[in-house]
Amino acid sequence: MLQTPPLKLCKIQKVQQKENEILFNTENGNIAVTAAAENILRIRYTKKEKFLKGNSYAVVLNQTVPLVMEETENEFVLKTGEIKLTIQKQTSRFFYYDQWENLLLKEPERGGKHLEEYDVYMPVAEETEVKRIKTPDGEKIIAAGGKTEYSGTAYHAKLDFMFGEEEFLYGLGQQENGILNLRGNTVYLYQANLKNPMPFFLSTNGYGMLVDVYSHMIFHDSKEEAYLYCETAEELDYYFIYGKQFDKIIDGYRRLTGSAPMLPKWAFGYMQSREAYETQNEILTVVKEFRKRNIPIDTIIMDWKSWEKGLWGQKSFDKTRFPDPQGMTDALHNLNVHFMISIWPSLNAGDDLRELSEHGYMIKGTNLYNAFDENARALYWKQANEGYFQYGVDAWWCDSSEPLTPEWRGHWRLPSSVEYAQSVAAYKQLGNDCLTNLYPFQHAKGIYENQRKNTEKKRVVNLTRAVYSGQQRYSTIIWSGDISANWNTLKKQIAAGLGMCASGIPYWTLDIGAFFVKNGEVWQWNGDYENGNLDDNYRELYVRWLQLGTFLPIFRSHGTDTEREPWFFGEAGSIYYDTILKFIRLRYRLLPYIYSLSAKVTFENYTILRLLAFDFSEDKTACGIDDQYMFGNCFMVCPVTKPNCKSRRIYLPKGKVWYDFWTNTSYEGGIFIDYDTPIDVIPLFVAGGSIIPMTGVNYQSTNEIQNNQIELHTYAGADGRFVLYQDEGDNYNYEKGVFCTQELLWHDDERKLTVKEPQGECMGCQMNYKTILIQKNKT
Repeated sequence: MLQTPPLKLCKIQKVQQKENEILFNTENGNIAVTAAAENILRIRYTKKEKFLKGNSYAVVLNQTVPLVMEETENEFVLKTGEIKLTIQKQTSRFFYYDQWENLLLKEPERGGKHLEEYDVYMPVAEETEVKRIKTPDGEKIIAAGGKTEYSGTAYHAKLDFMFGEEEFLYGLGQQENGILNLRGNTVYLYQANLKNPMPFFLSTNGYGMLVDVYSHMIFHDSKEEAYLYCETAEELDYYFIYGKQFDKIIDGYRRLTGSAPMLPKWAFGYMQSREAYETQNEILTVVKEFRKRNIPIDTIIMDWKSWEKGLWGQKSFDKTRFPDPQGMTDALHNLNVHFMISIWPSLNAGDDLRELSEHGYMIKGTNLYNAFDENARALYWKQANEGYFQYGVDAWWCDSSEPLTPEWRGHWRLPSSVEYAQSVAAYKQLGNDCLTNLYPFQHAKGIYENQRKNTEKKRVVNLTRAVYSGQQRYSTIIWSGDISANWNTLKKQIAAGLGMCASGIPYWTLDIGAFFVKNGEVWQWNGDYENGNLDDNYRELYVRWLQLGTFLPIFRSHGTDTEREPWFFGEAGSIYYDTILKFIRLRYRLLPYIYSLSAKVTFENYTILRLLAFDFSEDKTACGIDDQYMFGNCFMVCPVTKPNCKSRRIYLPKGKVWYDFWTNTSYEGGIFIDYDTPIDVIPLFVAGGSIIPMTGVNYQSTNEIQNNQIELHTYAGADGRFVLYQDEGDNYNYEKGVFCTQELLWHDDERKLTVKEPQGECMGCQMNYKTILIQKNKT
C-alpha cells in the first residue's frame, strides 16, 4: 500500500525578538516579521539557517518601526499602530486585522507559506545551442538546447490565501484578457508583449500584498483554493500593506519601492507617432502641418529605422536620411515640439554591438546587451548619448524591453501552453532564473541614472513596453503593447490600464487606434480594417479610441499599416476630423488640471487613472464595473466601446452629485442611466465638489500655457479642494523646491470659492482667475 507522508506543518518551536524584528523558528523553517511602517508588515520565510541580506531590487525603504508582541495560549499577537497580526502556534497560520479588530485576510488552516527546494541547472553559455528567428522586434537569437550544469538550489514558493466572499482584488499588472477583478481567475505573471507582470495586488478589504520575488509567478483563485506561486525564489519575502482607501495602499507600495519623478510638462500633451517616419524631412513636414492647421502637438516620435539598413539596434542616425539631426531637433524645438526616439536592447550588427561584445557586455547565447551589469548599462548609455542625445533628442522609447518575446510565434495560445514553457526556458539565458522578470527594470534603471548623471536640465522620459515593481522610480511610461484594431480590444484595454495603475505604476498609455489595423498571417496582425483610415468604420473606432486616450495619463497615437495624423481622417467640417480636433484641444484645456495631478503623483504617491474602487470601495456595484473609471478625483470617464453606438448604460456611484460635463445636467448617485452617445461625445461626468482648473484658450503646445490665465470650473454639491501646481516644466529644480502651489477651496454651504495665496517659488506669475460655478441644473 502506498504510504503518504503527512504534510509537515510549521509548528513554532522558538521565538526571539531582536530590536524591531521577531523571529519564529518552526519545525519547517524560519519566519521573520518586521514592520516597515505602522501600516506595513514585512514577512520572510526560509528553510535555511539565515535570511538573505540586501537582496531586494524593488524595495528601497530601509527602516523598521516598533512591533509589539503578546503571547496567549494558542497564538502570538503582533501589533503596530494600525495592524494586528495573529500567528497560531501549531501551524504558523496568519490572520491579519486592522487596529479595530476587523479581519482583513487569513491563511488556510494548514498555514499559508510553502517552500519546496529543488536543484537548478543553468545553460553553459559557451556551449548553448542557439537559433535565429525573425520577429517584428527584429531578428532574435534564442537558446535551442545545449549543455547545462548544476548551479545550486532554489525554492518553488507558494502563498495560500482565504479571501472573503464579497472581496474584490485588483492589480498584478496588465493582462490582455479584459479581466479587472482577479477573483475567480488564473493569471500568469511573465514578461511578454501585451502582458506586464507586477507582483502586487490590492483588495477592497483594505490591504495590498507585494511579493518581492522576480521569477515567473501564477496567481490562482477558485472555490477550492487561492494562491500565488513563484517559480523560483531564494526565500519568500513579501509585504502586507494596510489601507482603508486604495490611495493609502498605493502610497505604501511607493514608499517601499520609490516615488515616481515628475515627467516634463510636455509629456502630458499630444504625442504623434507612426511606424515609421523615414526621414528628417518627413518628420519636419508632419509637424509643420500640425502647426499650419492649428492642431496642438508636443511630441513627434521616431519608431525604429533611424539607423542604417541592416544595423538593427544601432544607436545612430542613417546619415543619408537624417543628414542634420541637430538641425532637425533645433527646428522641432523652435516649433515647440519635442523629439522621442526608439532604442532597443537587442543588436544585430554595427559598431555598438561590436563595442559591447568586445567588453563582454552581451548576454551569452543572445543578441541582448547585459542590462544586469552596471558597466554594460553605462556603455549602452554612452552609445545612446553619442548617437542621439547630444543632438537634442528629448526622450526614449525603450521598445521590446521584455526582451525575448517568444509569444510572437502565436500569442493567442493559452499562457499555460508550450509558449509559456518556451518563455521560461528562454529567460534562463539571462543567467539567473530568479531574475527572469527583472530585465526591463534594469534596462530602465540604466537609462534613468545615466541621463541624470549627464544633465539635470532635461527630465528623463522612457516609454517602454515592460515593467516590474519599483520601475516607476525610473520615469517610465508603460504602453500596452502591439494591440489590434477591433472593438473587443478597445474595451479590454480599459481593464488593462486600470489593472496596471492599481499595481502602483502611475503612467500608462496605449496605441490610439491600435498598432495592427489590417489582418494577415504574420504574427498577431489581426485588425478588422483592410482599408485603414479610408474606411469610415475604422474612423469611427479611431475616434472612440482617441476619446479614451484623451483621459489617460499619457495621450499618444501610434500604429502601423495606416497613417494616424488627424488629416488622414477627413478635413475641416467632417465629423471625424472635427471630433479629433475637439478632443485634442480639450486635452490642452485640461493641462493645468493634469499637470497638477502629476505633481500629486510625485509628492503624494497619487494615482491618476483610477478604477472606481479607489473612490467608491463601499459601493459594490461600482467595484464590479470594468468600463468606467475616474481620471483624478473629478472626472468619471465612460468610454464608448461598441460600433454605431447611439447610447450606453452608465452607473453613477453612490454618495456623489454627478454633473454631465457637456450639458451640466446633474444627477444623484446610486443609479444607472442611459446616455446618448453621438460620435463627437464621450460620456463624461464630474463629481460634485470638484474644482477643475482649465485654460480658456486653444493653446498649441504646453510651452504656451500659463497658469496665470485659468478658468476655475467649480461644481457644487460637496466641499472641495484642489492644489494647482506649476514649475519650470523640464528640469529637476523642483527637487530643490523650485515650484509653486496654490490651494483652492470650495465651501459648499456658503457657495464660496477661496483662492489662497501662492506658496513657494511662484515662477513670476500674477494669477488671474475666472470662476465658473456649476450648480444643480443651473450654471
